[in-house]
Amino acid sequence: MSAPGNEPAAGGGTEPVGAAANGPAAGAGTGLAAGAGGRTGRRAGDSGTREAILAASRKRFAEHGYDGATIRGIAADAGVDPALVHHFYGTKERLFAAAMRLPVVPGELLGAAIAAGPAGPAETLGEHLVRTVLQAWEVHEIRDVFVGLIRSASTSEQATTMLREFVTEAIVGRLSVVARPGGAADPVSARYRASLVASQVVGLAVTRYVLGLEPLAAADVDALVAAVGPTVDRYLTGDLG
Repeated sequence: MSAPGNEPAAGGGTEPVGAAANGPAAGAGTGLAAGAGGRTGRRAGDSGTREAILAASRKRFAEHGYDGATIRGIAADAGVDPALVHHFYGTKERLFAAAMRLPVVPGELLGAAIAAGPAGPAETLGEHLVRTVLQAWEVHEIRDVFVGLIRSASTSEQATTMLREFVTEAIVGRLSVVARPGGAADPVSARYRASLVASQVVGLAVTRYVLGLEPLAAADVDALVAAVGPTVDRYLTGDLG
């Protein structure tokens, strides 16, 4: 499946938190190990290497879903060593973001928001998370790509599977860390609570940016944070009834 929109993947210069990487992954070493069988693959400076990796990853993600697509398989299709894919993109999530032309890496954006915590004592974690997501979506380039993914998922079974698996790992997985009332370590309950948060956030995105349902579509971000944040807090740590 082709990536939605025509925006180029995030490139050089200063990147926002969670921006998809096109250069060598942060912290990646300079030595590129040979793949199985002694195959060395293309060197980092070879022309077309990045696009070959991205093209192979788009095909793999479309055909096998997010879970089924492996770095090794993508590297084999692109004719490069798996180490080179890791060198350029670091993780599968960052590779997916670059392949789908996402201006940000959703899981990293969410992870940074969770790590930073609320802006002050008057703000709850739920409000903080809703504000983070809405402020990202208010950026035209980010909103257009995510709306394209959501629309693709509504018309294509392959796109639905790919997006569901990505959201499960990148979003639900990170939310599960904080979806623990009283710090209780119940992974099943945590994932259930995290999926409830995802349903709230994705539903908000669909009604506001895809359907354009008024007056929600024109509502102020602060008003939406105040209205939706407490629900997210309850899903994360409150009484579910």
